[in-house]
Amino acid sequence: MADKQARRIAKFIAPLRVKPGSRVDLERDFDPRYKARMKKRKGTELLRTGVALLAEYQAKLAAQDAYGVLLCLQAIDAGGKDGTIRHVMSGVNPQGVHVSSFKVPSAEELDHDYLWRYAQRLPARGEIAIFNRSHYEEVLVVRVHPENLDRQRLPEEAKGPDVWERRYREINDWERYLCDNGFKVVKIFLNLSNEEQRTRFLKRIDLPEKNWKFSGADVRERARWDDYQRAFSEMISATSTPWAPWYVVPADRKWFARISAAAVLAHTLTEIDPRYPAVGKKARKELRAAKRRLEREAPEGAARDPYAAGREAERGV
Repeated sequence: MADKQARRIAKFIAPLRVKPGSRVDLERDFDPRYKARMKKRKGTELLRTGVALLAEYQAKLAAQDAYGVLLCLQAIDAGGKDGTIRHVMSGVNPQGVHVSSFKVPSAEELDHDYLWRYAQRLPARGEIAIFNRSHYEEVLVVRVHPENLDRQRLPEEAKGPDVWERRYREINDWERYLCDNGFKVVKIFLNLSNEEQRTRFLKRIDLPEKNWKFSGADVRERARWDDYQRAFSEMISATSTPWAPWYVVPADRKWFARISAAAVLAHTLTEIDPRYPAVGKKARKELRAAKRRLEREAPEGAARDPYAAGREAERGV
């Protein structure tokens, strides 16, 4: 059953995966409204199944304590990153997950190399870390607004015309280093259409309870739409690798984006296939001794082992 489920997930996300080495044009190659002929009602059921599957695998990941998972979420403004995190991770143990959002770098962060602040938030073994925006901001916002490159205090020889190609290479190498050491990198780009972004911005303006989510800077950045689309396309083309491929998730329908993100993360965990640690002979002997002692402590009239008794009742024994 587990193998069948894994195959279904792999088939579902295959159209979203960016083939390493391919040249991507977002507007040409990926439809933000794609939904795989799925209806919303069916999608809601699948999301619940996916969340339950993630919870099961997360528990095993934490118990095995050998692998870690880094989930990078990128999107243009209003792409749905916050909602995706909230819904996809709703069933997991919060002790094993931490989310980091990266804003304008601090003075301390600017005094280090551009990957330094992201390295501080990487997962430990057994954990899932989520980057709400990520190190890819360094080839997106910084590229669209090159004045930000000047703030990074780079020596002149590091600011040449090859800076973006060099950063793609450095990011690829960094991610390969992480994967080689047992930290899987999952990269999801939430692909939003121009019109859907406009609609979501208007909703944030029209609803008082959403006003706090809107800033005049959002409209100014929207004016750079074409620049961002080119930067996204070049970034995905240059950094979708065999060890850390990109998945371009259609984001115009929030429910489908959440299902897709859950499926991509579940696929990563099924590939890791974490297991609960096996208990050795000595430990099993100690467990049997502890069980006998606890059974002897049962109050009069109580089951010696209430859990085992309940299981037998369920089976009709």
